[in-house]
Amino acid sequence: MSTGEPIHVSVMPDEVIEWLRPDAGRVFVDGTFGAGGHTRRLAEKVGPTGRVIALDRDPQAIAAGRTRLGELPVDLVHADYRDIPSVLNDRQSGRVDGILLDLGMSSDQLADAQRGFSFQGDGELDLRFDPTIGAPAWELVEELSAEQLANVIYQYGEERFSRRIARRIVERREKQRIRTTSQLAELVRSCVPRSRNHAIDPATRTFQALRIAVNDELGALEDALQFAPDVLKPGGRIAIISFHSLEDRRVKHAFRDDPRYVVLTRKPVRPYEIEIQRNSRSRSAKMRVAERAAISS
Repeated sequence: MSTGEPIHVSVMPDEVIEWLRPDAGRVFVDGTFGAGGHTRRLAEKVGPTGRVIALDRDPQAIAAGRTRLGELPVDLVHADYRDIPSVLNDRQSGRVDGILLDLGMSSDQLADAQRGFSFQGDGELDLRFDPTIGAPAWELVEELSAEQLANVIYQYGEERFSRRIARRIVERREKQRIRTTSQLAELVRSCVPRSRNHAIDPATRTFQALRIAVNDELGALEDALQFAPDVLKPGGRIAIISFHSLEDRRVKHAFRDDPRYVVLTRKPVRPYEIEIQRNSRSRSAKMRVAERAAISS
């Protein structure tokens, strides 16, 4: 990812503003800064008397953001959004007026072949949002048993050919190490028949599964859903944009089942067709919004 102009286009920016209501002087957290599109819109609305605390796990995203935001009231932090409580505590920020989590991949990350997020080019099979911590995906591919690999690919990728893929990985790695995106993508494509009626690449679900596992994405989301009401002011709102059913189900159930939340979106907010035409990656986006219930005495 360069520090020049981003190629990523933020999803549903108008809807985010409509639902989070960022008036002058308010304080918001953008837990997934990315290319900064949502952060910029929020910061422009809260103005100089307000503040946006923006986090991202990707150090490249934070470095690039510092060159783009100018004098806007934004505090950029290299951190996982599951660390929002400690970030707020460090800044003595108290409760905030709103939280945004956009769980989608950045187009800038996908465009960088060396990060391993895209299998259209070739690069090391890394898949970490923060390459400074944790193990790259190729280590999982190299070390997990066939059963463990199959479980990861099935649970996080909802891939029905997971056992076939896992067996083929174990067979292949006995002869040759699988270290690059193209090696894994070609192997998966040889195991999964391509649907005539679907444009999705057969490797997509396996790469999704490994990315989720490497970054503990569902664990981070579950943590955030648990602590968010504690850092929101009464009446403060949380908006979460998800891109696949594993995330959306967790958000839906947490908002519905936790009495600290008041659900504002009975059905998820979806992008309009005109946005999908401009930005095809928005097609699968779903946004759910909840409000912090009044704190009982």
